[in-house]
Amino acid sequence: MPNRVRLNYKIIFHLMGVLLLFNGGFMLISALVGYFYDDVSVALGIISSGLITLFLGMLFMFFTRDHKKEIQKREGYVVVTFGWIFMSLSGCLPYLITGAIPSFTNAFFETMSGYTTTGASILNDIEAIPNGILFWRSTTHWIGGMGIIVLAIAILPLLGIGGMQLFAAEAPGPNADKLHPRITDTAKRLWLIYFGYTVAETILLKIAGMSFFDAINHAMSTLSTGGFSTKNASVAYWNDNPAIQWIIIVFMFLAGTNFILSYFAFKGKLRSVWKDEEFKLYTAFTVGFTILVVLIIILRADVSVSSIDHPMVLGKYESAIRHGLFQVISVITTTGFVSADFTMWAPFATVIFFGLMFLGGSAGSTSGGIKVVRHLMIVRNGVLEFKRTLHPNAILPVRHNGKAVSKEIVFNILGFFILYLLAWIIGACGLAALGLDFATALGGSASSLGNVGPAFGILSPVNNFDALPLVGKWWCAFLMMIGRLELFTVLILLTPFFWRNR
Repeated sequence: MPNRVRLNYKIIFHLMGVLLLFNGGFMLISALVGYFYDDVSVALGIISSGLITLFLGMLFMFFTRDHKKEIQKREGYVVVTFGWIFMSLSGCLPYLITGAIPSFTNAFFETMSGYTTTGASILNDIEAIPNGILFWRSTTHWIGGMGIIVLAIAILPLLGIGGMQLFAAEAPGPNADKLHPRITDTAKRLWLIYFGYTVAETILLKIAGMSFFDAINHAMSTLSTGGFSTKNASVAYWNDNPAIQWIIIVFMFLAGTNFILSYFAFKGKLRSVWKDEEFKLYTAFTVGFTILVVLIIILRADVSVSSIDHPMVLGKYESAIRHGLFQVISVITTTGFVSADFTMWAPFATVIFFGLMFLGGSAGSTSGGIKVVRHLMIVRNGVLEFKRTLHPNAILPVRHNGKAVSKEIVFNILGFFILYLLAWIIGACGLAALGLDFATALGGSASSLGNVGPAFGILSPVNNFDALPLVGKWWCAFLMMIGRLELFTVLILLTPFFWRNR
């Protein structure tokens, strides 16, 4: 009988304590917002949540203060997975204590959707929720997006899931470059870009006509590619203000781009940006699919301009281009903001958006999904298989940005792709088993796994996930988590050999 593995539980719980302290601190910031905008009871509810979270964090750290500072691969998997769970459980407290979301299931779903930057919501009347809670809701997005950057450069590379070999956020990417030899310095630079983009978008949205509160919430949701809005109609609320939607379009595109390329651009290394093959393909996908969708909007007789803008502002073509581009970028980057109900445009458009749910943004971004670079590697490897069939003795490595990609990384990408499709199918079967219709089951699974947000059927952009049965909400929350944490990270904990020494 193989021996059971011994994990360093003290360092695991110590790191859980650090995460709880981090979470509690952000809750206190949200309490200040609640005190400013709402009544004292809302602020006190959020303060209580923050103090409870901080106390638990300090308790964990106190009892594990003599931990060994070494962390192995197994501990890394446990820390990443349970860190997300602990953050989500503690993140429920502001909803539950203030009574904004009294159901634990609904509160957990909303919180997991926030941290995974999915943006799927169970709230039927968002505008009735206190501002302090809405700010906390958007903050979970922002924390989740920041956390993904940390995973990219500090945790996942240690786990060997194609992280530092190709340097991607949660996914293998093609570039092994680091901004700085020390990981902590790399993190600081990427966080600075993330924070800077958030501030810049907030200012621009305020100038364009949003209130400061709406601007900062939408900026946090945009840069994290999350999609939580402060309005029931999402960004469609500002259909009479095209400037706001164009600003969000630009920052969604930036958020779906590898943050390292943003750093290179700020350093004046524009050639490094233009030469990046993933960026070029990401841009080409965005432009190509936007042209298709815009043509559908303009040419389809059953899609009137009035169904898009109320009222029409700058003409039929500007409106079609803006909404087509907005929804394409929103789905590709898995942000999930809505400017119109794209499921009503045409069946062909619906099929396009369904396919885009499996695309994802760039590696090294805050977006979810499979990622553009994985698709690129799979296609290139497939083309090379034809050549290998004709020339079996030839050495034909997969190349990216002029460099050969190791077989291990290619196998990792192929394995991830197969596992992703299996997870989507199993996820859809699970929803269908609960009695949901075909479109809802397929779309709900794809949206949850890809951290997109809006789906199809009863989960369309004009509806929400409150229509799911209780078990369905827990199932989708699980899909959100495994999709956000790159499948392997979570699913490996469910295997017997993970808990054995050999």
